[in-house]
Amino acid sequence: MSNYINESLIGGAKISYTGTLSLWSVSGFITFGCLFVLIGLLMMIGSGPMGLALIGVSCVLFAAAYITFKSTQLAITDKRVIAKFGFISRHTIEINIKKVESIQIKQGIFGRIFNYGSLVISGAGNPQAPIPGISKPMEFRKAFLEAQDRSEATKK
Repeated sequence: MSNYINESLIGGAKISYTGTLSLWSVSGFITFGCLFVLIGLLMMIGSGPMGLALIGVSCVLFAAAYITFKSTQLAITDKRVIAKFGFISRHTIEINIKKVESIQIKQGIFGRIFNYGSLVISGAGNPQAPIPGISKPMEFRKAFLEAQDRSEATKK
């Protein structure tokens, strides 16, 4: 999987922060994958082919979790906020740092406990750009605000 962030840097931009997707955001794939492995192993004792099929399904779920985790890229450069989702199909969010009006963090109780959440970036001309399931959202927001302050300082 190529690094979309590095390929999309323009005009001497430098990456100031990279974020990651939280493992909690793919926990459903992992949980059901583990459950299907367990049920599949138990079924193989009695009726082999059906148990083997469930283990195959669990392999697909683990692969989906891995691809989702690895194909999501998040970064703040000195010029833009960049988020890329997807492996075969691609969804990107790229917003000029100077155009961002607000950045909101959405965390439920488990998000607060396990330090993951979603960011909603609001900017001029782009009403809302959600970035779901990122690890350490407060750290990402802090890095963004620092990059925005540096951008404003260089403008003056």
